[in-house]
Amino acid sequence: MNIIFFDDNEVRRHLLPLTYTRPTALLRVGITTIEEKWKSMLGTDHTCSYLTAAHLKVKFPARVDKTNLMIAGHVIPTPSLAAEALALDPGQALMHNGTLIAFNGTAQDFDDKRYTSCIESQCEVMKLVMPYDIFMINAKVIEQDFSRLTAGRESQPLPATCTVIGDASRIFLEEGATVDGAFLNTRGGCIYVGRDVEVMEGACVRGPFAACHDAKVRMGAKVYGATTLGPHCKVGGEIESTVMIGYSNKAHDGFLGDAVIGEWCNLGGGTTASNLKNDYSEIKLWDYVERRFVRTGLQFCGLIMGDHSKTGVNCMINTATVLGVGVNIHGSGFPRPFVASFQEGSSNAGFKDVPLKTFYSIAERVMARRGLELTQVDRDIFESIYNISDRYK
Repeated sequence: MNIIFFDDNEVRRHLLPLTYTRPTALLRVGITTIEEKWKSMLGTDHTCSYLTAAHLKVKFPARVDKTNLMIAGHVIPTPSLAAEALALDPGQALMHNGTLIAFNGTAQDFDDKRYTSCIESQCEVMKLVMPYDIFMINAKVIEQDFSRLTAGRESQPLPATCTVIGDASRIFLEEGATVDGAFLNTRGGCIYVGRDVEVMEGACVRGPFAACHDAKVRMGAKVYGATTLGPHCKVGGEIESTVMIGYSNKAHDGFLGDAVIGEWCNLGGGTTASNLKNDYSEIKLWDYVERRFVRTGLQFCGLIMGDHSKTGVNCMINTATVLGVGVNIHGSGFPRPFVASFQEGSSNAGFKDVPLKTFYSIAERVMARRGLELTQVDRDIFESIYNISDRYK
């Protein structure tokens, strides 16, 4: 079956800046991306593609067949929900409280919303609508992913140098993982240590926690649940209830909590991002759809950071700050709680545009450290984001 993950356009815009650079299905929550969860539950013999924002279509094209299973990229699957999607007959749509979950049929019928019948899902459905949903549901999804990924498998042995508090069977080490002299507490949830991950001596980790392949937890780090480190992420200092999508670093001291960090980001040493207002009041967060700060109903919300953004040494970040793509924060003082893409500066010196040539030069150097290349397709995407971002400055 040909699987196409489609972006709900309004949801995609609510999830900016995280969805500036990727289809919604490629967001990470729990251990794996949303797409990887669906593929695992639907079976491995399916091809996947995307219906997404216009500026992403060259890198993430749609491959359309006569019959397709169209799946909402912002919906978190469960085995029972995947089974309902697979059971759809041609022309049928799977719905949940007015949300389209999946459709079996032609691309034209999908575009025209020509459904022969609509079936209401009988499953509990988790979905992403706002960026903070990612860290809000992360604990539950880590546990679900842990059960699926480790079922019927045996963990690599945990070295005797580690101290385990709680049930040691709730710790799983993939091949090549190195964990020495760490304190691991599973009383609050499972701990998943992916392939070639290194957890250094003195690190304290509380579940639920997941470190994807090639991530690093540095010496003395204090990591609280529910935290996910995507591939090649590096963390130190104190971190809590945070999802790092991949290839990003918070390698030094400083606090980060209730946050979502995109790819290729770097938080300089001593950077601290608040997740609670001094008066304990309800948090407002910048929303790209409303173009204003909107109520969240939350008391805790930290940093939402788009790809390729960075903070300098000892930066202080306000509660519920949204940084777009390619933002560079430095200097003293608290920057404003929303900074549009491709801006650099500080609260004291003000902000100015980052020229694309400068951005490309930095991105090339950063990606080369991981053996990856900034392609022309990537450059075209960033140019589109650069032009889009003008309306938010």
